[in-house]
Amino acid sequence: MAVILILDDKSTNRNIYSRLAQTIEDGVEVHAFAAPIEALEWLQGNAADLIVTDFRMPGMDGAEFTRHARGSANGVDVPIIVITAYDDRAFRLRALEAGATDFLRSPVDHYEFVTRARNLLKLQRQQQQIKGRAQALEQQLRISERSQEELVRSSREALAQVIDTVPALISATDKNSRIVFVNAHFADFVSSTPEALTGKLLSDVLRSNKLDFSHQVHRSILKSQRSAVSFEESIVDISGAERAFLTTKTSMPALAGAETSVLTTSIDITERKQAESTLRHIALHDTLTDLPNRRMLNDWIQQEISSEGACFAILLIDLDRFKAVNDALGHAGGDRILQLVAGRLLGVVSSTDLVARMSGDEFVVVQADIAAPEDAESLARRIIDSLSAPFLLEETELRIGCTIGITLAPRDCGNADKLLRYADLAMYQAKAEGRNTMRFYSPEMDSISWNNISLEADLRKAIAQEQFELYYQPQIDLATGAIAGAEALLRWRRPEFGLTSPNVFIDIAEETGLINEIGAWVLAKACRQAAAWQSLGLAPLRISVNLSPLQFLRQDIVQVVENTLEETGLDPGFLELELTEGSLLKDVERTRQVLRSLKELGVRVAIDDFGVGFSSLSYLKNFDVDTLKIDRSFISSLLAGSRDEAIVRAIISLARSLELKVIAEGVETNPQLACLLSHACNEAQGYLFSRPVPSGIFESLLRDDPRYLLRNQGALPKKAQAS
Repeated sequence: MAVILILDDKSTNRNIYSRLAQTIEDGVEVHAFAAPIEALEWLQGNAADLIVTDFRMPGMDGAEFTRHARGSANGVDVPIIVITAYDDRAFRLRALEAGATDFLRSPVDHYEFVTRARNLLKLQRQQQQIKGRAQALEQQLRISERSQEELVRSSREALAQVIDTVPALISATDKNSRIVFVNAHFADFVSSTPEALTGKLLSDVLRSNKLDFSHQVHRSILKSQRSAVSFEESIVDISGAERAFLTTKTSMPALAGAETSVLTTSIDITERKQAESTLRHIALHDTLTDLPNRRMLNDWIQQEISSEGACFAILLIDLDRFKAVNDALGHAGGDRILQLVAGRLLGVVSSTDLVARMSGDEFVVVQADIAAPEDAESLARRIIDSLSAPFLLEETELRIGCTIGITLAPRDCGNADKLLRYADLAMYQAKAEGRNTMRFYSPEMDSISWNNISLEADLRKAIAQEQFELYYQPQIDLATGAIAGAEALLRWRRPEFGLTSPNVFIDIAEETGLINEIGAWVLAKACRQAAAWQSLGLAPLRISVNLSPLQFLRQDIVQVVENTLEETGLDPGFLELELTEGSLLKDVERTRQVLRSLKELGVRVAIDDFGVGFSSLSYLKNFDVDTLKIDRSFISSLLAGSRDEAIVRAIISLARSLELKVIAEGVETNPQLACLLSHACNEAQGYLFSRPVPSGIFESLLRDDPRYLLRNQGALPKKAQAS
């Protein structure tokens, strides 16, 4: 069990070093002191295996404490690590001359602290073993009756045999650094023999990157007869490869009249350093893109903040439409897109900038040394242009785009967490204003963040107090002009705000999971209303209800629909569930099973917003659906001879060949209607016929049983007005 003494006048440092020390190995016993005098008094009656001391302390600095510790019987051979924030070589030499074994730079890197402490403890134990064996041999020499010459020869041979068993480079050198002894492991490392190496300069035999420092340590040990100094160095082996070693130099007292020499022990720690480097890389990098992760990002920002006079920008990048890509292509395809995005970002930024992946589809660029906000704006526009270009994945061309929030330091703040939050607020503001754009942070955006929190709280209250309403928009049979169905559309009569569209709150509802409760309420309310209209003797009509992807992915969605139909008494044949393409492609096998179960209930299924996602003949073939709803983006510019007209014609033709019904959404003009009629579209809905209206107005429409006058009947369609 290792005993570690820690000395630092700052309680925070003592606590940190103590916790780190306890992770070095099992059963570590830590004794921490704030004052050097207290530590020295403890050392008088107790032994330590390792001492860690701060350099700068009131009353007695680290060099003076080290000198006193070396003067104590229990501190002569103990490795001493001095922690100093000073770069000045003079401070290090003072500590070195006082007897310090190793140094650490403050603030301390946790990995380096643990690694060096562990290596010194291991080396200390090996030194103690060697020392113990040497003492045992000396004892044998003293009690032996053989001649002094035989004793010396025998002891040297025995000591050499012992040292040869140690898997380390061990050598003894004279005052001129010439080799007087090497062990077998050393000789094998340089592909030579101990006899051939004797008399050579150690620096001529081993090529080290710490040659000058090694000479300084050598002279210091001979001058002060000090115990040991440890340091890490790289040594080139006979193959030319660099290997990492932990080297310790210590004085070797004179024997039988010989001069004092220096014993050097070097332990190969290459594999350990490589493992530590790998673990450190993993801890600081994203495993998918190999970009720095959030932890390294925070450290980098903190370092930029600490740089005096530094001005930098943080660009938080959120990918647009990535969720649809991930739903359509699966996680493997989504991961590949994220890797391609990382590559493009690295190609846009300069070598002094940092690109990191926060999480999911969010990336961050730290732009260093900016002269003006225009520098950040210029970089943001280059990033938007780069990510707006199509991605080619398995011969499929995909477009995603991005939205960027920017914050500037130190103008906006001098705190890493706040800077990231401000960039996030700016990004959400940019998304609210249209996506594929960028915005700088401004203090007013804080109120937007609080508005979102308030919105979530109000949504929860709306569910409890039933503040939601359903509006209904008729779907017109283009062959007869009659109302064939109605789409139930959610509205929120929010206190102090009035009637609120789902566009305002649907994202928050999905993020918080409230969409499941809201969706269940919409389904029950719409089914109950449709059943009530039928009970009044009105003509039966199909009621369409939208299911969000989160609802559809619920494990119990089939049971929810079945229970709702049973409770409301609606015939399943009059319920049509509208699903987006993204929800269908999230989990293909489960989707197929869910659709089959819904069809067994007698429910109809429609694909909403058809054509804007990842329309595929394969899922139309494999998924049991009844209706395709052409997205309004194709209808808004629908004119004879246009590209949109060609797309609409193709969708209608495809649906007819698969015996599917087609509904056109967003019909607002007679030319649009005329084009749909010319291609035999089944149904249409839009402002040309009626806006979404409350249930009372829609009921009046059903009682009137109107026949909307179509183009071939020579008049404009009749419209219903919402109250």
